[in-house]
Amino acid sequence: MKKQRLELLDTIRGITIISMVLYHASWDFVYILGCNWEWYRSIYANIWQQSICWTFILLSGFCFTLGKKHLKRGIIVFGAGLLPTAITIIFLPEDIVIFGVLTLIGSAMVIMTALDKPFSRINPIVGAIVSFLLFGVFRNVQQGYIGFFGIRFAEVPRFFYSNYITAYFGFPRSDFFSTDYFPILPWLFLFITGYFIGRFFKEKMLFGKAFSLGIKPLSFVGRHSLLIYLAHQPVIYLFVVILPQIVKSLV
Repeated sequence: MKKQRLELLDTIRGITIISMVLYHASWDFVYILGCNWEWYRSIYANIWQQSICWTFILLSGFCFTLGKKHLKRGIIVFGAGLLPTAITIIFLPEDIVIFGVLTLIGSAMVIMTALDKPFSRINPIVGAIVSFLLFGVFRNVQQGYIGFFGIRFAEVPRFFYSNYITAYFGFPRSDFFSTDYFPILPWLFLFITGYFIGRFFKEKMLFGKAFSLGIKPLSFVGRHSLLIYLAHQPVIYLFVVILPQIVKSLV
């Protein structure tokens, strides 16, 4: 039987990548062009940003259970995550990207390649609940403690926050800066949450007719999300910053 593509997942990914492009375009207008848009600095814009990254990471974990060649794909995605770092170091050092979302997703895919077999023995419902709780517990590890809802379970020793290697794992130094920072902790646990949800759907054979439905243009965008992610910021920067300056100089 021909394997049927789950168009719904591509559509969700397509909606999310479009939302991300709009969010980053807004970022350029506010922080590069200096537009005074107070809403973008509000909690609502933060919720918008979090909805994008949560969806990407959960969906990546979910789709891990459906794909093959995880190690190869993880290395490719990790390598793709190095491109924004290289580009921002050269052209936008004041807005450098270190350990961005692609680095996180690539790392998570490599890690889960090793953990897939032992994790397959864990009940997916239990695994999803525990993973999401761990995501919450480690949510504030960058601020120096483990806990959530304002409750501090334990303080993290300061020597953990030493260098770029510790920053990769979620323990950045006080002078560490990145405009797109997704370290292993806590975000790996959100990826694993998506992984267990995907396993639950797969084991219970819940991929019914609804998953074959999608919106074709959005599904197309979703299938090319990695390429769009890598290209969108240079394209936005070209249209938002460079072209207006060229036009202004010609007028």
